[in-house]
Amino acid sequence: MKAGAIDKGTCLLIKGDPFLVVEREFVNPGKGSAFVRLKVKNLINGQVLKPVMKSQDTVEEVNVSDRPCQYLYADDESIHFMDTDSFEQFTVPVEDFDDKRLLMKDGETYTVIMWEDKPIDIKIPYKVVYTVTEAQDAVKGDTVTGATKTVTVETGLTVKVPIFIKQGEKILVNTETLEYVERVND
Repeated sequence: MKAGAIDKGTCLLIKGDPFLVVEREFVNPGKGSAFVRLKVKNLINGQVLKPVMKSQDTVEEVNVSDRPCQYLYADDESIHFMDTDSFEQFTVPVEDFDDKRLLMKDGETYTVIMWEDKPIDIKIPYKVVYTVTEAQDAVKGDTVTGATKTVTVETGLTVKVPIFIKQGEKILVNTETLEYVERVND
């Protein structure tokens, strides 16, 4: 494909690895040829590159597939999934997705991005509701503006929340910033 036709969300093969186009800017200067300024993220190791390409340059597009998979559980070495279409179970090494392990809830379905039949990424929803499993009680008089405390949710993730959050309550968490968004009432 020509570099001028690259869109945000396209997967490209750069130096033998799949990269996702995160940002794209097409520049057509008054003098000289048009070019594309990209920001791409390596889908295997998370490395970010900012290549600049002439719009007529050729790049190789990569075919990645999305598989809906149920998260079963994680142990010390592996994260266990089941493909919801074929019911085939597979594992991925914990160290590949250690940052996402504490965001996933047992039994939930997530989209696993596959490249050459190898899982390279797990899509976690932008916001997820978690149940607080450990929370210290607020101390009376500890009402400084914006006072927070650290709680643990059902997956083991720790989140800073306002002091009024109690054990057993549900909270909405932004999975990109790992920040508390709001309390959720059923």
